[in-house]
Amino acid sequence: MPTNPPTMPPISFFTLLFLFLLSFSGAGAEPTADKQALLDFLTKVPHESRLQWDPSLSACSWVGVSCDPSNSSVHSLRLPGVGLIGPIPPSTLGRLSSLRVLSLRSNRLSGPLPADLSNLKSLRNVYLQRNQLSGDFPPSLAELTRLNRLDLSSNNFTGPIPFALNNLTHLTGLFLQSNGFTGKLPNLSAAAASLDTFNVSDNRLNGSIPAALAKFPSSSFANNLQLCGAPLPPCNPFFPSPAPSPDLEPPPAVAGQKKHRKLSTAAIVGISIAGGLLALILLLALIFLLIKRKNSNQTTKAYKPPSTTAAVAGSAAAAGAAEIGTSSSKDDVTGVSGEGGERNKLVFFQGGMFSFDLEDLLRASAEVLGKGSVGTSYKAVLEEGTTVVVKRLKDVAAAKKEFEQQLEMLGNVKHPNVLPLRAYYFSKDEKLLVSDYMPAGSLSALLHGSRGSGRTPLEWDSRLRIAVSAARGLAHLHVSGKVVHGNIKSSNILLKQDNLDASVSDYGLNPLFLNSSTPNHRVMGYRAPEVLETRKVTFKSDVYSFGVLLLELLTGKAPNQASLGEEGIDLPRWVQSVVREEWTAEVFDVELMRYQDVEEEMVQLLQIGMACVAMVPDQRPTMPEVLRMMEDMNRGDTDDGLRSSDDALRGGSDSQTPPLESRASPPGLTP
Repeated sequence: MPTNPPTMPPISFFTLLFLFLLSFSGAGAEPTADKQALLDFLTKVPHESRLQWDPSLSACSWVGVSCDPSNSSVHSLRLPGVGLIGPIPPSTLGRLSSLRVLSLRSNRLSGPLPADLSNLKSLRNVYLQRNQLSGDFPPSLAELTRLNRLDLSSNNFTGPIPFALNNLTHLTGLFLQSNGFTGKLPNLSAAAASLDTFNVSDNRLNGSIPAALAKFPSSSFANNLQLCGAPLPPCNPFFPSPAPSPDLEPPPAVAGQKKHRKLSTAAIVGISIAGGLLALILLLALIFLLIKRKNSNQTTKAYKPPSTTAAVAGSAAAAGAAEIGTSSSKDDVTGVSGEGGERNKLVFFQGGMFSFDLEDLLRASAEVLGKGSVGTSYKAVLEEGTTVVVKRLKDVAAAKKEFEQQLEMLGNVKHPNVLPLRAYYFSKDEKLLVSDYMPAGSLSALLHGSRGSGRTPLEWDSRLRIAVSAARGLAHLHVSGKVVHGNIKSSNILLKQDNLDASVSDYGLNPLFLNSSTPNHRVMGYRAPEVLETRKVTFKSDVYSFGVLLLELLTGKAPNQASLGEEGIDLPRWVQSVVREEWTAEVFDVELMRYQDVEEEMVQLLQIGMACVAMVPDQRPTMPEVLRMMEDMNRGDTDDGLRSSDDALRGGSDSQTPPLESRASPPGLTP
């Protein structure tokens, strides 16, 4: 008897109703945890008033927030150009565990990214371009292995690009242009397999481009310090190999010359006769020499001259070439001296982070940064990617012991606004100093370079921050280090990233030279009057030079330029003559005229600068006093004491301050 197949038990009405309600339960769901994380983020980050999230509504309905279909978690956060200001607080966005898209581009976010962003394992796309984010490459991003697009362009990130980016094997677009990344490009062979767009232009990278990245166009690597290799021009070593010996070069070929040519009969006869005569002359000369030698041995006594071997060896050891790295001077530079074969080495100071030797420097690729009054500076890029500055001192008069004592003292100076010395080298023919490379360059280049239509002006707040940070470094040298700088000028004020904080360099080197204070065209405008007479630098002469530096920042004029009114007048006297004749805006740099509500600060700094350049040394303040006066200037009510450049340009929303030209004339300055 046939049996019916088993049937499913009937579903009750209540079961169907439950399933029906369950299917629509997501419509009223609320991502509670994500909502609180977003509220914490918005509360801690200043923003424009148009970005308002109503806590009474679902987070999925807020501007810039999108959720999954069930509204149980936030999947994307897009807040481009909404005026977000300051750092991203930790324990906020890092709690959005299901986030797939994060777009905070075109804001004013600053500082490093929080480490807890590494919790966002579902992130696919990150857009943080056109902000003011800083610090090293965010290590948290290298842990997000599902990333497809990463855009950190137009920020202030520094340091090397990490090899850990190879973990991002799904990455199709990587945009790191317009930052301050340094060092060599890592071999991103694993990540490059999926990359279709890549850009590291406008950074400070160096070294050769890895083969895995050579598939991208040259525009992806443009405007870096020293990148080379395909698709850019090939790399060239800094220390070139010696030219081939002339006697090894083949003789130049003569056009139309035949390889084989028969001689005529007359020529053969002539050559034979000439050869015979030459042989006869040589035979007669040989007979004459033998006869003369025999007579000499019979009439004179044997005599042994003194040996000159030692003298020859000593002079050979002292021989050197004009430039470091040439074949004739390399033995001396690498340390083989004529005094007992003692080997000279690079001497590193304690607390340094470098591990290389002189041979590494000789193999490095480098370029000339500039020639100063005490020597030439090179930027050397070592094989492992480390970048340092090597200063090759000239005309050093100090003996080895005096040199080492002075450098050991300078190597102990530690301050954020003093460029640290990392190592030195001393031999008979070469004296080298090794220090950190400052990628932003010098104040001189920033202030006076390319003052054309395409130039980005150095804003007022940046100038003031540079002046204050340089004053802090110089005051530390005077008070804690007991060191006279002796060579203050704008080319020795080096700038860190963003051109805001300065470090003083080339300090305390005067004792190494004879007549070290002899003026030249590079430092003439900075020298105090008494230094030109006594040729001795002092703490008060440093104050004078720093005052000239302040006037240079205010006027935009180089102290040694010739166009300062009447011939022969220096910058302090020119400023004083303008102020004494009649108060006018002509004393200030025209590039500062675009900023409003900063005239009082400019006048205050001008008064400090004029006090520093007093003719009588005892009438000048000390550097700690100069620093205190600068720090006491009215800098607004912001936390760091410096207004933002945007506020300075706008002059404040309620400011009615007229331009400088229409202001009432303030009282004159005391000479």
